[in-house]
Amino acid sequence: MILGAGKGTRVRPVTYTVPKPMISLAGKPVLEFIVEHLVAQGFSQIVINTSYMADTIEGYFRDGSRFGADIAYSFEGKLVDGELQGEAIGSAGGMKKIQDFSGFFDDTFAVLCGDAVIDVDLRAALEFHHSRGAVATIILKEVEPDEVSSYGIVQLGDDGRILRFQEKPAPEEAVSRVANTGIYLFEPEVFSFIPSGVEYDIGSQLFPALVAAGAPLYGIALPFTWLDIGNVRSWWDATRSVVSGELAGFKLPGRELRPGVFCGLNCSIDFDAVEIAPPVLIGGSVSVGAGARIIGPAVIGPGSVIEPGADISGCIIDSYTRVGGVATLEDKIIFGNRCISPDGVSIRIADHDIGWILGDAREQGPPNPVNETLQELANELRDKNGSQVLL
Repeated sequence: MILGAGKGTRVRPVTYTVPKPMISLAGKPVLEFIVEHLVAQGFSQIVINTSYMADTIEGYFRDGSRFGADIAYSFEGKLVDGELQGEAIGSAGGMKKIQDFSGFFDDTFAVLCGDAVIDVDLRAALEFHHSRGAVATIILKEVEPDEVSSYGIVQLGDDGRILRFQEKPAPEEAVSRVANTGIYLFEPEVFSFIPSGVEYDIGSQLFPALVAAGAPLYGIALPFTWLDIGNVRSWWDATRSVVSGELAGFKLPGRELRPGVFCGLNCSIDFDAVEIAPPVLIGGSVSVGAGARIIGPAVIGPGSVIEPGADISGCIIDSYTRVGGVATLEDKIIFGNRCISPDGVSIRIADHDIGWILGDAREQGPPNPVNETLQELANELRDKNGSQVLL
C-alpha cells in the first residue's frame, strides 16, 4: 500500500495545485519513483489510498499496467454537488478501510509513504521481519544530529526490538539518531489493533498501541537513498540531488546535448549564443533566447520561454513559464502563479505587478520593448563577431 491521501500542507503553496505524491522530480512524479522501485523489488499488487486531488493520481497511474503492476485505489471522501471532497482517515485508518472492504492484506505486506524517493532493499527488510517473527517492522535510517528534530526518532534494543518513540525531539533530548522513514512491513494480525471507521494514525497511535500490548514491533536501520519531500526546502534539495546525478540508477530524461545539459525534443536553443553551466535539465519545446544565462543545478520545465538576457541560477522553473529578459533569478522556484524561496516563503506574481517579468508562456501579451532591444543587440553582435559572443 502507498499512502497518497494527505494534503501536503508543509509543501504549500506547491500543493495548492498538485497533490504531494505527484510533485515532480526532474520531470517524474515522486510517486512514480516509488511504484517503479516496488515493481523492481518484486511487488506487483499495489493499492494507493487517495483523497486530496485524487483524480490527478488515479488519472496518471490508472490500472498500473504500463508500470508492470496491478494498481487499485481506495478513495477517502465523498462527492458533494458534483465535486470530490477529500476526507482522509489517517494512515492506519486507510489500511483498515481497505482490509474491511476486501481483505486485501492476506499475507506480509508493505506500507510506504507516497512522498519520498527511495532505493531501499526491501528483500533484506523482509528477511529481517520474518526472522524476528514481527507483527510490524519499521525501516529506519540514521540522520545527522541537527536533523533529528524533523523526524520521528526510535530507540532500539540489541535485537532490533523497538523500545521507545520520540516525535521530533530536540537534538539534545534525542535517544538516538535513528529516524522513522515511513516504510513499514506488517502482518495481517496488525489489524486487530486498528479500530474501524475512525481516523487512526500509524506513527502516533498504532505503534504506541503495539508497544503497550507488548506486540513484536521491530526496527531495522538500512543504508539507502531517502529523498524525503517533507517541505519546500526538501523538494528543492531533492531536485538538485537528482539533477546532479546523485540518485543511483536514475537517468535524466532527454538527450545530453552538452556535458551535464539534458534537453527534451523540439527545443529552440543556440548553444553558441547562451551560457548554460551544468547540471541543467531542460524540458521539451523550450525556447532560450540569445544572451540568456542558466547556471545549474537547474530545471526548466517543458514549454517554457527564457527570453534574451534572462539570468537564472539554481532554480526550478515550472512548465510553460515565461522568464523576461530583465529577470535575475537565484535559488527560486517558479511554480504556477508564484515565486517561491526554498524556505517556503512565496509571493503571488499577480499581486506584485511583475507579470511582465514572469508569466505564462502561453499568454499572448504586448511585445516587451526591453526584450526586443536585447534580441536585436544579440543578433547585431553575432553578425559582427561570430556566434561565440555572449550577452
